Amino acid sequence: MSTDNDIYQEIRPYNNEEIAPAIGRLINDEEFISAILNHKFNNHAKWFQALMSPLVKLYLKNRWGKLNSIDSVQIEVEKYLKKALDSTTDSVTFEGLDKLDQDTPYLFISNHRDIAMDPALVNYGLHNTNHKTVRIAIGDNLLSKPCATELMKVNKSFIVKRSAKGPREMMKTLGLLSSYIKHSLETGNSIWIAQKEGRAKDGNDFTDPAIIKMIQLEGRKRKMPFAEYVKSLKIVPVAISYEIDPCDIAKANELYQKAEKGEYQKSEFEDIESIVKGITGYKGRVNVSFGDVIDSDLESPEALADEIDRQIHENYKLFPINLLAAGVADSTIDQVTKDKFDEKLAQLEEGAKSFLIDGYANPVRNVSKDTSELVA
Repeated sequence: MSTDNDIYQEIRPYNNEEIAPAIGRLINDEEFISAILNHKFNNHAKWFQALMSPLVKLYLKNRWGKLNSIDSVQIEVEKYLKKALDSTTDSVTFEGLDKLDQDTPYLFISNHRDIAMDPALVNYGLHNTNHKTVRIAIGDNLLSKPCATELMKVNKSFIVKRSAKGPREMMKTLGLLSSYIKHSLETGNSIWIAQKEGRAKDGNDFTDPAIIKMIQLEGRKRKMPFAEYVKSLKIVPVAISYEIDPCDIAKANELYQKAEKGEYQKSEFEDIESIVKGITGYKGRVNVSFGDVIDSDLESPEALADEIDRQIHENYKLFPINLLAAGVADSTIDQVTKDKFDEKLAQLEEGAKSFLIDGYANPVRNVSKDTSELVA
């Protein structure tokens, strides 16, 4: 893609020609190197980290120096992801991919539990079944550091500008985003976007109609009827289920603080810490279920949101810990599950415990069919 008259340049991922320079900037970014050192050697003195800095840069040059295309980055990311999944999960299963055509671009709309792992798992399933990986929608609130922007844009992420101010600027920003999503699909590139802004920290997976209205803006510009435009997008709802949420304690604490004090103040690096915790924390079993392409005549954003929710709730994989939290008597709930859940509850203040329980119980409450059919 040429940068001449490139209306999407500010929000789109890097193209092949931009990958190598971006990798070079990353390797020479002191904040990026410091972040790696703090993560790898957080128990060591600052002088030791400073001593290791040139070696980390040399390692990255040897490891990443040959990355000069989107595909080469994706292959490298897949190696890291496989290693992470092998060490933090008991199993990762995928359902519904056999229903999707390998040459058709789709708009995947999924529930949102983990900042980095949700789109990574969708991509992992697609890549391992010879489908093209997705372009990933990511909020600019996660891109406060230049190195974060570089990392995301080399890995097929495009930017959702949530920081836009004023009605006119917001409409312009949302219109460009909607146009980019449709442009991507029309040029053979699938898209991943979460069903609402921010993670479902309470375990309630519901689609925000505002997301649908944003996606629809390009359809309105083209004067296409809502139902016709929706069909052209080939929307596929995706249900991502983690047996154990590595960030569950932090989410429960945040919700408790908001309920008690009316607000919650994030620390400077809290989003980054959540990303790291989500990648490196234990997840138990993980299931990713791809739903059916939505091709029915839906006449409003609310009706489309309801259909996305229906498929996500129906395809969500319920684990014994979900049933335990919801108070459902089931033979799959063993003493190990009860002990692990009690250990989690013991880490929380009394008032925060109900938020952890709800986080695991709400998927059960949202399932419209008999829960016994969906037990893992």
